[in-house]
This record gives sequence, C-alpha cells and structure tokens, in this order.
Amino acid sequence: MKIRRPRLPRTRRGQRRLVQAVMAGCVLALLPATWLFVSTADRLRTTADAPHTDVAVVFGAGLWDGEPSPYLAHRLDAAAKLYRAGRIKVVLVTGDNSRKDYDEPDAMRAYLVEHGVPDTRIVSDYAGFDTWDSCVRARKIFGVKRAVLISQGFHIRRAVALCRAAGVESYGVGVDAKHDATWYYGGTREVFAAGKAALDAVFRPDPTFLGPKEPGVARALAAGR
Repeated sequence: MKIRRPRLPRTRRGQRRLVQAVMAGCVLALLPATWLFVSTADRLRTTADAPHTDVAVVFGAGLWDGEPSPYLAHRLDAAAKLYRAGRIKVVLVTGDNSRKDYDEPDAMRAYLVEHGVPDTRIVSDYAGFDTWDSCVRARKIFGVKRAVLISQGFHIRRAVALCRAAGVESYGVGVDAKHDATWYYGGTREVFAAGKAALDAVFRPDPTFLGPKEPGVARALAAGR
C-alpha cells in the first residue's frame, strides 16, 4: 500500500493561503508562551530583592540516588539563603512521592536542614506532581495566600502564572543554572508546557490529589513567633 505524499498547492493563491495557515498556526502556538511572559513581567525577583513573605515554595526537580539533583539543590540553596536573610519564615517543599522508593519532599527537607533551615520551619507537600497541582494545593490545602516561588529561570514564569491563577499572590526567584543539556531540554519543554498552563489557568482542574486541609504552614509560622 503506497502512502501518498501531501501535495503542495500549485497556484499562487493556494500557496499564499498555505503560508497564511502556517503563520497563523505558529502565532497560536506561541500565544501561551507570550501570555506567560507578559503576565509575569513585574513578578520576577532575585534572592537579594525578593519581598518579605511568610512562605517560600520550592518545586521538586528530581532526585539522583535519593538526593536532590543539582537543579533541585540550587533551588533549595536559594530558599536557605532567603531564610537566613530573614526574607521568609517557612519553606513549603512540594514534589513527587507517588512511590515508596521516590520521595522528593523528604529529600528536600533533609537538604534544607543540613543547610541551616530548622526542621520546624519546613512543610512538606507529598502530592505536588506538577506545577498546577503544587499551586492549587498550596492555596487550598496549606492555606498559602502569598509566597515567593523558587525554580530555575526557564520554569519560574509558568510557576508564577499558575500560582496566581490558583489564588496565590506570587513572586518568582529564578535561580541560575548551567546551560547544559538539561537546561536546553527544560527551556524547550516550557514552550509546550505553556499550552497546558494556559488550559489549567482557564479551566482550573482539581489536582490529582486534593484531600483535607493541612495546618502545617500555620503551625510552622506559629512555632516561629
């Protein structure tokens, strides 16, 4: 069975319409990424000028042999720096714990404790399976209304936009990262992830797991007073 190749239009009018259709498709594909860029333009900070907030949210970024990956370690380093500078009071670590042998939040907690953040000032979200889930759970489960979000530069805009859509007044700290294969993969992935982010912001689906409210953040804040 022969597979027929698509035929290109032969007339100038047909060719013009094809070019217009391709251009329209490219514009539509880039709209979500443009939305992320525009909607977060005034929300990005550094560890030096991040606003004083009660809570910082650190998103999971993978484990290597049970330890935070270099990308995740950089995020946690930024959180520890903000805590030592007195700019935040509590760190909410949110990540994947869908398997017994894979526990991002506990690995993140252990790393922060090793770097000077008291265990009582760390709260774990074990069902942060993606950025939207983490943002919704931060608001609905942990009662976070305002936060500094910490991630790599290629991801932070999406995190800020989604958390704002979930009802969290958010500012983002994008940490530096080596421009290696992982960085380029992450940047490319964000172009496609922007489309899902736009759909999440519009339709606001429930996260994979919601469950009852947890007093962890309020308890950690009270413990520090």
